[in-house]
Amino acid sequence: MDRARHKVWLQEHQPAPNLLLKALWVAIAVVTFVAWGNLKAQTPGNPIGDVTGDYDFLQPYNTLALLQEDQLVKGYIDVLQGQSESDAILSYPITIGERKGDHVEFRTRKIHEMYYRFSGTVQRGKGKKKDGPDYLELVGELQSVQSNSVTRQENVDRRQVVFKSKGKTEREP
Repeated sequence: MDRARHKVWLQEHQPAPNLLLKALWVAIAVVTFVAWGNLKAQTPGNPIGDVTGDYDFLQPYNTLALLQEDQLVKGYIDVLQGQSESDAILSYPITIGERKGDHVEFRTRKIHEMYYRFSGTVQRGKGKKKDGPDYLELVGELQSVQSNSVTRQENVDRRQVVFKSKGKTEREP
């Protein structure tokens, strides 16, 4: 008898088959919507078309300036020298530079037996506006190469870097 009452109770309290089917469809729709939203958030919105601009370079007042023309990357690195140096700023022109997709590479001319090499990627930074600071970042390996003209040996200092775009100031046109 207990078993019969239990069976009757289950039948009375069991939801209608249509209600179960609707609940299942709602659950599938919610999971699909959430998964699609996560997938959409992971795909990059707009690819970065141009890396042209000024970037912070290692220390305050140093600048990495890039100009992209098709896949060719030109520019310079301005490095503020200490008070004991003869030149206030050394400007290292980029002699070889290219961009393929998100990959950027360049090398500067040698000045005072020193030059720079960079290999990395361009990506969106945290900046919100295209002309604002930290809109783009160059992330990769910077090599500072010190050469000895007598021994013809090179000492390479490698470091992982993130160069953030400076954005345009109000003085610039």
